[in-house]
Amino acid sequence: MRVPPQDSSRLTVELINTGSELMLGRVLNTHQQWLCRRLADLGYAVTRQVAVPDTGHDIQQAVRESLARADLIITTGGLGPTSDDVTRELIAQLLNKPLREDAAILAQIREFFSARNRPMPERNRVQALVPEGAQVIANPHGTAPGLAIEIRPNPFRSAGAASWLILLPGPPRELRPLFNDAVVPLLHRVRPPEGEFVCRTLRATGVGESRLQETICRHLESLVGEGLDLGYCARIGQVDVRLAARGPAAARVVERAETIVRRLLAPHIFGTEDEQLEAVVVRMLTERKFGLALAESCTGGSLADRITNVPGASAVFPAGVVTYSNAAKQSLLGVRAETLARDGAVSEAVAREMAHNARERVHADCALSVTGIAGPGGGTPAKPVGTVFVGLASAGGVVVERHFNPYDRETFKQATTQQALELLRSHLIQTG
Repeated sequence: MRVPPQDSSRLTVELINTGSELMLGRVLNTHQQWLCRRLADLGYAVTRQVAVPDTGHDIQQAVRESLARADLIITTGGLGPTSDDVTRELIAQLLNKPLREDAAILAQIREFFSARNRPMPERNRVQALVPEGAQVIANPHGTAPGLAIEIRPNPFRSAGAASWLILLPGPPRELRPLFNDAVVPLLHRVRPPEGEFVCRTLRATGVGESRLQETICRHLESLVGEGLDLGYCARIGQVDVRLAARGPAAARVVERAETIVRRLLAPHIFGTEDEQLEAVVVRMLTERKFGLALAESCTGGSLADRITNVPGASAVFPAGVVTYSNAAKQSLLGVRAETLARDGAVSEAVAREMAHNARERVHADCALSVTGIAGPGGGTPAKPVGTVFVGLASAGGVVVERHFNPYDRETFKQATTQQALELLRSHLIQTG
Protein backbone atom coordinates (compact mmCIF):
# COMPACT_ATOMS: atom_id res chain seq x y z
CA MET A 1 0.00 0.00 0.00
CA ARG A 2 1.34 3.42 -0.92
CA VAL A 3 2.11 5.69 2.00
CA PRO A 4 1.38 9.40 1.44
CA PRO A 5 4.55 11.53 1.31
CA GLN A 6 5.31 13.61 4.38
CA ASP A 7 4.74 17.33 4.08
CA SER A 8 8.04 18.97 4.94
CA SER A 9 6.23 22.24 5.67
CA ARG A 10 4.41 20.81 8.67
CA LEU A 11 5.28 21.80 12.20
CA THR A 12 8.10 19.67 13.63
CA VAL A 13 7.24 18.57 17.17
CA GLU A 14 9.54 16.75 19.61
CA LEU A 15 8.90 15.47 23.11
CA ILE A 16 11.53 15.09 25.86
CA ASN A 17 10.60 13.17 29.03
CA THR A 18 13.05 13.65 31.88
CA GLY A 19 13.42 11.40 34.91
CA SER A 20 15.90 8.78 36.02
CA GLU A 21 12.97 6.73 37.33
CA LEU A 22 11.85 6.30 33.70
CA MET A 23 15.25 4.94 32.70
CA LEU A 24 15.29 2.52 35.64
CA GLY A 25 11.85 1.17 34.76
CA ARG A 26 10.44 2.23 38.14
CA VAL A 27 7.75 4.42 36.55
CA LEU A 28 5.76 3.84 33.37
CA ASN A 29 6.16 6.68 30.85
CA THR A 30 2.51 7.53 30.33
CA HIS A 31 3.36 11.07 29.19
CA GLN A 32 4.65 9.81 25.86
CA GLN A 33 1.42 8.08 24.94
CA TRP A 34 -0.91 10.74 26.31
CA LEU A 35 0.86 13.76 24.84
CA CYS A 36 1.45 12.13 21.46
CA ARG A 37 -2.23 11.21 21.26
CA ARG A 38 -3.45 14.66 22.29
CA LEU A 39 -1.08 16.43 19.93
CA ALA A 40 -2.03 14.15 17.03
CA ASP A 41 -5.73 14.73 17.67
CA LEU A 42 -5.05 18.47 17.52
CA GLY A 43 -3.19 18.17 14.23
CA TYR A 44 0.38 18.27 15.60
CA ALA A 45 2.13 14.99 14.85
CA VAL A 46 5.11 14.24 17.10
CA THR A 47 8.15 13.44 14.96
CA ARG A 48 10.48 12.32 17.75
CA GLN A 49 10.31 11.56 21.44
CA VAL A 50 13.06 10.63 23.89
CA ALA A 51 13.45 9.94 27.60
CA VAL A 52 16.58 11.02 29.49
CA PRO A 53 17.77 10.75 33.09
CA ASP A 54 17.93 13.66 35.55
CA THR A 55 21.48 14.65 34.70
CA GLY A 56 22.65 17.99 33.41
CA HIS A 57 24.53 16.66 30.41
CA ASP A 58 21.70 14.43 29.18
CA ILE A 59 18.95 17.02 29.56
CA GLN A 60 20.91 19.83 27.94
CA GLN A 61 22.07 17.62 25.08
CA ALA A 62 18.53 16.39 24.37
CA VAL A 63 17.12 19.94 24.41
CA ARG A 64 19.96 21.29 22.30
CA GLU A 65 19.44 18.56 19.67
CA SER A 66 15.70 19.20 19.54
CA LEU A 67 16.18 22.96 19.26
CA ALA A 68 18.35 22.35 16.21
CA ARG A 69 15.45 20.59 14.42
CA ALA A 70 12.05 21.30 15.90
CA ASP A 71 9.51 24.10 15.82
CA LEU A 72 7.95 22.93 19.08
CA ILE A 73 9.66 21.08 21.94
CA ILE A 74 7.81 19.91 25.03
CA THR A 75 9.69 18.70 28.10
CA THR A 76 8.11 16.89 31.05
CA GLY A 77 9.39 16.60 34.58
CA GLY A 78 12.21 18.19 36.53
CA LEU A 79 10.27 21.25 37.77
CA GLY A 80 9.81 20.09 41.35
CA PRO A 81 11.59 21.30 44.50
CA THR A 82 14.02 18.42 45.11
CA SER A 83 17.71 18.20 44.22
CA ASP A 84 17.07 16.04 41.13
CA ASP A 85 14.58 18.55 39.66
CA VAL A 86 17.01 20.47 37.47
CA THR A 87 15.25 20.98 34.13
CA ARG A 88 14.37 24.63 34.74
CA GLU A 89 17.93 25.61 35.74
CA LEU A 90 19.61 23.60 32.98
CA ILE A 91 17.45 25.05 30.20
CA ALA A 92 17.95 28.60 31.50
CA GLN A 93 21.68 27.93 31.45
CA LEU A 94 21.54 26.47 27.94
CA LEU A 95 19.63 29.49 26.64
CA ASN A 96 21.82 31.92 28.58
CA LYS A 97 18.77 33.37 30.32
CA PRO A 98 18.94 34.50 33.96
CA LEU A 99 16.44 33.12 36.46
CA ARG A 100 14.32 35.59 38.41
CA GLU A 101 11.91 34.94 41.25
CA ASP A 102 8.28 35.56 40.29
CA ALA A 103 6.33 37.06 43.18
CA ALA A 104 2.96 35.87 41.88
CA ILE A 105 4.15 32.26 41.62
CA LEU A 106 5.70 32.41 45.07
CA ALA A 107 2.41 33.69 46.48
CA GLN A 108 0.52 30.87 44.76
CA ILE A 109 2.92 28.28 46.21
CA ARG A 110 2.48 29.73 49.71
CA GLU A 111 -1.30 29.64 49.26
CA PHE A 112 -1.10 26.01 48.10
CA PHE A 113 0.49 24.98 51.40
CA SER A 114 -1.62 27.35 53.49
CA ALA A 115 -4.84 25.83 52.11
CA ARG A 116 -3.59 22.48 53.41
CA ASN A 117 -2.58 23.86 56.82
CA ARG A 118 1.08 23.15 56.15
CA PRO A 119 4.10 25.47 56.20
CA MET A 120 5.84 25.95 52.86
CA PRO A 121 9.27 24.28 52.86
CA GLU A 122 11.95 26.79 51.92
CA ARG A 123 13.09 24.47 49.15
CA ASN A 124 9.82 25.03 47.27
CA ARG A 125 10.87 28.62 46.67
CA VAL A 126 12.99 27.39 43.76
CA GLN A 127 9.79 26.69 41.86
CA ALA A 128 9.10 30.43 41.65
CA LEU A 129 12.21 30.98 39.51
CA VAL A 130 11.42 31.87 35.91
CA PRO A 131 13.87 32.19 32.98
CA GLU A 132 13.93 35.69 31.55
CA GLY A 133 11.30 36.12 28.83
CA ALA A 134 9.39 32.94 29.70
CA GLN A 135 5.59 32.87 29.92
CA VAL A 136 4.30 31.32 33.14
CA ILE A 137 1.65 28.59 32.88
CA ALA A 138 -0.19 28.71 36.19
CA ASN A 139 -0.65 25.36 37.91
CA PRO A 140 -3.74 25.21 40.16
CA HIS A 141 -3.14 21.50 40.76
CA GLY A 142 0.36 21.68 42.28
CA THR A 143 3.31 23.88 43.11
CA ALA A 144 5.31 23.64 39.86
CA PRO A 145 4.14 26.08 37.17
CA GLY A 146 4.69 25.28 33.54
CA LEU A 147 6.80 27.56 31.35
CA ALA A 148 6.61 28.56 27.68
CA ILE A 149 9.58 30.17 25.97
CA GLU A 150 9.68 31.51 22.44
CA ILE A 151 13.26 31.27 21.20
CA ARG A 152 13.58 33.90 18.49
CA PRO A 153 16.04 33.84 16.92
CA ASN A 154 17.03 30.28 17.72
CA PRO A 155 20.85 30.06 17.84
CA PHE A 156 20.73 26.29 17.38
CA ARG A 157 18.83 26.30 14.06
CA SER A 158 19.95 27.33 10.62
CA ALA A 159 18.96 30.89 9.75
CA GLY A 160 17.83 31.30 13.37
CA ALA A 161 14.31 30.00 12.70
CA ALA A 162 12.16 30.43 15.81
CA SER A 163 11.17 27.56 18.13
CA TRP A 164 8.81 27.24 21.07
CA LEU A 165 9.99 25.39 24.16
CA ILE A 166 7.31 24.34 26.68
CA LEU A 167 8.21 22.92 30.09
CA LEU A 168 5.54 20.91 31.93
CA PRO A 169 5.57 19.35 35.42
CA GLY A 170 5.87 15.59 35.71
CA PRO A 171 2.84 14.43 37.75
CA PRO A 172 0.04 13.44 35.32
CA ARG A 173 -2.63 15.04 37.55
CA GLU A 174 -0.84 18.37 36.95
CA LEU A 175 0.51 17.94 33.43
CA ARG A 176 -2.73 16.94 31.73
CA PRO A 177 -4.96 19.81 32.86
CA LEU A 178 -2.14 22.30 32.23
CA PHE A 179 -1.76 21.02 28.70
CA ASN A 180 -5.49 21.07 27.98
CA ASP A 181 -6.26 24.39 29.65
CA ALA A 182 -3.19 26.45 28.79
CA VAL A 183 -0.89 24.81 26.24
CA VAL A 184 -3.57 23.99 23.67
CA PRO A 185 -4.83 27.60 23.48
CA LEU A 186 -1.23 28.81 23.29
CA LEU A 187 -0.46 26.48 20.38
CA HIS A 188 -3.58 27.50 18.50
CA ARG A 189 -2.58 31.13 18.95
CA VAL A 190 1.12 31.00 18.08
CA ARG A 191 1.39 27.93 15.81
CA PRO A 192 -2.06 26.91 14.52
CA PRO A 193 -2.26 23.54 12.72
CA GLU A 194 -1.45 23.75 9.02
CA GLY A 195 -4.67 22.70 7.29
CA GLU A 196 -7.64 20.80 8.63
CA PHE A 197 -6.77 17.56 10.38
CA VAL A 198 -9.35 14.80 10.93
CA CYS A 199 -8.68 11.58 12.82
CA ARG A 200 -11.08 8.76 13.62
CA THR A 201 -10.37 5.52 15.47
CA LEU A 202 -12.61 2.47 15.16
CA ARG A 203 -12.24 -0.30 17.75
CA ALA A 204 -12.77 -3.93 16.76
CA THR A 205 -12.77 -7.20 18.68
CA GLY A 206 -13.07 -10.85 17.76
CA VAL A 207 -10.71 -10.52 14.78
CA GLY A 208 -6.91 -10.54 14.56
CA GLU A 209 -4.80 -7.68 13.22
CA SER A 210 -3.62 -9.50 10.09
CA ARG A 211 -7.07 -10.77 9.19
CA LEU A 212 -8.53 -7.33 9.77
CA GLN A 213 -5.97 -5.69 7.50
CA GLU A 214 -6.57 -8.26 4.76
CA THR A 215 -10.30 -7.53 4.98
CA ILE A 216 -10.13 -3.77 4.54
CA CYS A 217 -6.76 -2.93 2.98
CA ARG A 218 -7.48 -3.21 -0.75
CA HIS A 219 -10.84 -1.47 -0.38
CA LEU A 220 -9.10 1.66 0.95
CA GLU A 221 -6.28 1.93 -1.60
CA SER A 222 -7.92 4.69 -3.61
CA LEU A 223 -8.52 6.76 -0.47
CA VAL A 224 -4.91 6.26 0.61
CA GLY A 225 -4.01 7.75 -2.74
CA GLU A 226 -6.15 10.75 -1.82
CA GLY A 227 -4.28 11.28 1.44
CA LEU A 228 -5.81 8.79 3.89
CA ASP A 229 -3.39 7.76 6.65
CA LEU A 230 -4.35 4.22 7.64
CA GLY A 231 -2.93 2.66 10.79
CA TYR A 232 -3.49 -0.31 13.09
CA CYS A 233 -2.86 -0.83 16.79
CA ALA A 234 -3.23 -4.35 18.18
CA ARG A 235 -4.22 -4.65 21.81
CA ILE A 236 -5.22 -7.60 23.99
CA GLY A 237 -8.40 -8.92 22.41
CA GLN A 238 -8.94 -5.95 20.11
CA VAL A 239 -7.53 -3.98 17.18
CA ASP A 240 -7.81 -0.22 16.69
CA VAL A 241 -8.08 1.09 13.13
CA ARG A 242 -6.91 4.68 12.75
CA LEU A 243 -8.24 6.73 9.85
CA ALA A 244 -6.69 10.19 9.45
CA ALA A 245 -6.31 12.84 6.77
CA ARG A 246 -5.17 16.41 6.45
CA GLY A 247 -6.24 19.22 4.15
CA PRO A 248 -9.46 20.59 2.65
CA ALA A 249 -10.79 17.11 1.78
CA ALA A 250 -9.84 15.51 5.13
CA ALA A 251 -13.37 15.18 6.50
CA ARG A 252 -14.70 13.66 3.28
CA VAL A 253 -11.83 11.17 2.98
CA VAL A 254 -12.12 9.98 6.59
CA GLU A 255 -15.91 9.74 6.39
CA ARG A 256 -15.75 7.59 3.24
CA ALA A 257 -13.09 5.38 4.80
CA GLU A 258 -15.14 4.91 7.96
CA THR A 259 -18.19 3.90 5.92
CA ILE A 260 -16.14 1.24 4.11
CA VAL A 261 -14.52 -0.12 7.28
CA ARG A 262 -17.83 -0.29 9.13
CA ARG A 263 -19.42 -2.17 6.25
CA LEU A 264 -16.61 -4.72 6.05
CA LEU A 265 -16.14 -5.19 9.79
CA ALA A 266 -19.71 -4.66 10.99
CA PRO A 267 -19.86 -7.66 13.38
CA HIS A 268 -16.56 -6.74 15.02
CA ILE A 269 -16.65 -2.97 15.55
CA PHE A 270 -17.80 -2.17 19.07
CA GLY A 271 -16.81 1.46 19.54
CA THR A 272 -14.80 4.50 18.57
CA GLU A 273 -11.88 6.51 19.96
CA ASP A 274 -11.23 5.54 23.61
CA GLU A 275 -14.49 3.66 24.15
CA GLN A 276 -14.05 0.50 26.22
CA LEU A 277 -15.88 -2.76 25.52
CA GLU A 278 -17.23 -2.91 29.07
CA ALA A 279 -18.75 0.56 28.68
CA VAL A 280 -20.49 -0.53 25.49
CA VAL A 281 -21.87 -3.64 27.18
CA VAL A 282 -23.13 -1.71 30.21
CA ARG A 283 -24.83 0.79 27.91
CA MET A 284 -26.51 -2.01 25.94
CA LEU A 285 -27.69 -3.70 29.14
CA THR A 286 -29.02 -0.38 30.43
CA GLU A 287 -30.93 0.30 27.22
CA ARG A 288 -32.60 -3.11 27.49
CA LYS A 289 -33.10 -2.88 31.25
CA PHE A 290 -31.25 -6.19 31.63
CA GLY A 291 -29.50 -7.41 34.75
CA LEU A 292 -26.18 -9.26 34.53
CA ALA A 293 -24.79 -11.84 36.97
CA LEU A 294 -21.18 -13.02 36.93
CA ALA A 295 -19.61 -16.32 37.97
CA GLU A 296 -15.81 -16.20 37.77
CA SER A 297 -13.09 -18.68 38.54
CA CYS A 298 -9.78 -18.17 36.69
CA THR A 299 -10.27 -14.40 36.21
CA GLY A 300 -10.52 -13.85 39.96
CA GLY A 301 -12.98 -10.97 39.79
CA SER A 302 -11.39 -9.17 36.82
CA LEU A 303 -14.64 -9.33 34.86
CA ALA A 304 -16.58 -7.72 37.71
CA ASP A 305 -13.83 -5.13 38.04
CA ARG A 306 -14.18 -4.10 34.40
CA ILE A 307 -17.95 -3.89 34.65
CA THR A 308 -17.91 -1.86 37.85
CA ASN A 309 -15.36 0.57 36.43
CA VAL A 310 -18.19 1.89 34.24
CA PRO A 311 -20.31 4.66 35.81
CA GLY A 312 -23.91 3.50 36.18
CA ALA A 313 -23.01 -0.20 36.30
CA SER A 314 -24.99 -0.63 39.51
CA ALA A 315 -28.20 -0.34 37.49
CA VAL A 316 -27.40 -3.53 35.55
CA PHE A 317 -25.01 -5.50 37.77
CA PRO A 318 -26.71 -6.88 40.88
CA ALA A 319 -24.11 -9.50 41.88
CA GLY A 320 -21.10 -11.54 40.96
CA VAL A 321 -19.23 -14.37 42.67
CA VAL A 322 -15.64 -15.64 42.48
CA THR A 323 -15.56 -19.39 43.03
CA TYR A 324 -11.91 -20.36 42.78
CA SER A 325 -12.12 -23.78 44.42
CA ASN A 326 -14.31 -26.74 43.52
CA ALA A 327 -15.91 -26.56 46.95
CA ALA A 328 -16.91 -22.95 46.36
CA LYS A 329 -18.33 -23.82 42.96
CA GLN A 330 -20.54 -26.39 44.65
CA SER A 331 -21.61 -24.39 47.72
CA LEU A 332 -22.05 -20.95 46.14
CA LEU A 333 -23.13 -21.84 42.61
CA GLY A 334 -24.60 -25.29 42.97
CA VAL A 335 -22.25 -26.93 40.47
CA ARG A 336 -22.81 -30.65 40.84
CA ALA A 337 -20.07 -32.79 42.37
CA GLU A 338 -20.55 -35.42 39.68
CA THR A 339 -20.00 -32.81 36.95
CA LEU A 340 -16.73 -31.70 38.55
CA ALA A 341 -15.60 -35.31 39.01
CA ARG A 342 -16.54 -36.36 35.48
CA ASP A 343 -15.47 -33.32 33.41
CA GLY A 344 -13.15 -31.35 35.68
CA ALA A 345 -13.44 -27.74 36.85
CA VAL A 346 -12.18 -26.46 33.50
CA SER A 347 -14.82 -27.80 31.17
CA GLU A 348 -17.78 -26.85 29.06
CA ALA A 349 -20.13 -28.62 31.46
CA VAL A 350 -18.91 -26.67 34.51
CA ALA A 351 -18.99 -23.34 32.65
CA ARG A 352 -22.55 -24.19 31.61
CA GLU A 353 -23.70 -24.92 35.16
CA MET A 354 -21.90 -21.86 36.56
CA ALA A 355 -23.65 -19.52 34.12
CA HIS A 356 -27.06 -21.18 34.42
CA ASN A 357 -27.04 -21.30 38.22
CA ALA A 358 -25.70 -17.74 38.60
CA ARG A 359 -28.54 -16.44 36.47
CA GLU A 360 -31.12 -18.40 38.42
CA ARG A 361 -29.82 -17.52 41.87
CA VAL A 362 -29.42 -13.80 41.16
CA HIS A 363 -32.63 -13.63 39.13
CA ALA A 364 -30.76 -11.85 36.35
CA ASP A 365 -31.64 -11.63 32.67
CA CYS A 366 -28.24 -13.05 31.70
CA ALA A 367 -25.08 -14.36 33.30
CA LEU A 368 -21.48 -14.85 32.25
CA SER A 369 -19.18 -17.57 33.57
CA VAL A 370 -15.45 -18.17 33.11
CA THR A 371 -13.35 -21.14 34.13
CA GLY A 372 -9.87 -21.95 32.88
CA ILE A 373 -6.19 -22.67 33.49
CA ALA A 374 -4.18 -19.47 33.92
CA GLY A 375 -0.90 -21.32 34.55
CA PRO A 376 1.98 -21.61 34.64
CA GLY A 377 1.12 -25.06 36.00
CA GLY A 378 -1.99 -27.22 35.95
CA GLY A 379 -2.21 -27.95 32.24
CA THR A 380 -2.65 -31.35 30.59
CA PRO A 381 -2.31 -32.50 26.95
CA ALA A 382 -6.10 -32.34 26.63
CA LYS A 383 -6.36 -29.02 28.45
CA PRO A 384 -3.09 -27.10 28.16
CA VAL A 385 -2.32 -23.95 30.11
CA GLY A 386 -4.37 -21.16 28.58
CA THR A 387 -7.51 -23.23 28.07
CA VAL A 388 -10.64 -21.35 29.10
CA PHE A 389 -14.39 -21.84 28.81
CA VAL A 390 -16.73 -18.85 28.71
CA GLY A 391 -20.44 -19.39 29.30
CA LEU A 392 -23.45 -17.17 28.70
CA ALA A 393 -26.86 -17.96 30.15
CA SER A 394 -29.95 -16.12 28.97
CA ALA A 395 -33.65 -16.72 28.46
CA GLY A 396 -32.74 -18.62 25.31
CA GLY A 397 -30.52 -21.13 27.12
CA VAL A 398 -26.77 -21.45 27.69
CA VAL A 399 -23.95 -21.20 25.16
CA VAL A 400 -20.31 -21.97 25.92
CA GLU A 401 -17.20 -21.00 23.96
CA ARG A 402 -13.78 -22.58 24.31
CA HIS A 403 -10.74 -20.33 23.91
CA PHE A 404 -6.99 -20.74 24.18
CA ASN A 405 -5.10 -17.87 25.82
CA PRO A 406 -1.51 -19.04 26.42
CA TYR A 407 -0.26 -15.84 28.04
CA ASP A 408 1.04 -14.66 31.40
CA ARG A 409 -1.62 -14.55 34.11
CA GLU A 410 -2.44 -10.86 33.78
CA THR A 411 -2.74 -11.01 30.00
CA PHE A 412 -4.73 -14.24 30.30
CA LYS A 413 -7.27 -12.44 32.48
CA GLN A 414 -7.51 -9.47 30.12
CA ALA A 415 -7.99 -11.68 27.07
CA THR A 416 -10.54 -13.89 28.81
CA THR A 417 -12.65 -11.01 30.11
CA GLN A 418 -12.55 -9.45 26.65
CA GLN A 419 -13.89 -12.69 25.15
CA ALA A 420 -16.64 -12.87 27.76
CA LEU A 421 -17.73 -9.28 27.16
CA GLU A 422 -17.69 -9.80 23.40
CA LEU A 423 -19.84 -12.93 23.76
CA LEU A 424 -22.38 -10.90 25.70
CA ARG A 425 -22.22 -7.97 23.27
CA SER A 426 -22.88 -10.25 20.30
CA HIS A 427 -25.81 -11.88 22.11
CA LEU A 428 -27.36 -8.49 22.94
CA ILE A 429 -27.06 -7.41 19.28
CA GLN A 430 -28.69 -10.60 18.05
CA THR A 431 -31.55 -10.43 20.52
CA GLY A 432 -32.21 -6.74 19.85
